[in-house]
Amino acid sequence: MVKTAIVMGGSRGLGRSIARRLAEDRFAIVVHFSTHTHDANETVIEIKELGGQAIAVQADITQEADVKRLFEAALMEFGRIDVVVNNVGILAQSPIARGDAETFDQIIRTNLRATFLVFAQAASHIADGGRIIAFTSNLVGISSPFYGAYVASKAGVEGLARVLANELRKREVSVNLVAFGPIATEHLLQRTSLVASEAMGETNDAVHVVSYLAGPEAGWISGQVIPAVEGPGGRASIVRPGAGPVTLPADLLVADASPFRAY
Repeated sequence: MVKTAIVMGGSRGLGRSIARRLAEDRFAIVVHFSTHTHDANETVIEIKELGGQAIAVQADITQEADVKRLFEAALMEFGRIDVVVNNVGILAQSPIARGDAETFDQIIRTNLRATFLVFAQAASHIADGGRIIAFTSNLVGISSPFYGAYVASKAGVEGLARVLANELRKREVSVNLVAFGPIATEHLLQRTSLVASEAMGETNDAVHVVSYLAGPEAGWISGQVIPAVEGPGGRASIVRPGAGPVTLPADLLVADASPFRAY
């Protein structure tokens, strides 16, 4: 029976690249999407053209019933779940002194509550020896001004991941987080003042790390925040094969303060 990976946010950007790479790694792919039906269907077509298997499933992962339905659809189609990658997150600038509770609640709901719901279903349904992978940020280590809500959400995600790793140890299910700075996707470049390519990681950096963590050689790694960029905050690592480290600035200046997909 083919192994199966669910990729949250797999219809666009980094999520799409991860879905394609895991398909190349011979996983059947469940492409999760929220609103971009056309993009999700295109991702499925691309994977099938590569000789892989894929389906697209719509879900609002802040809703418990939707997350449950997503996992049920994966099991119904492919019979098992081996890898879960949560690639959904939003980010916005807002100084704590502003007291913007609406933005805070939206970020916590999307980044932390949704991760909790995904982790709960993954823990219930993932096969023994499976992999659960999510994303955090080097901003947690930097404690950069104006990112209080985002940092709080990702610090919470890191705590959840470590607890879940301990809960699933006996089943040899690994739970890890990948810590990145900004990834140079088209969407992010349109909304940030960072224009120098050397200031950002590349999509392939993220894809490489996720592929490794999902693969057979990474089963011994669990409960870890894997740093994938060089930068301040004590989170430094080289992950790009054949190239030097990527250096990130101390803060990420976002031109638009409205929440947007962070990776």
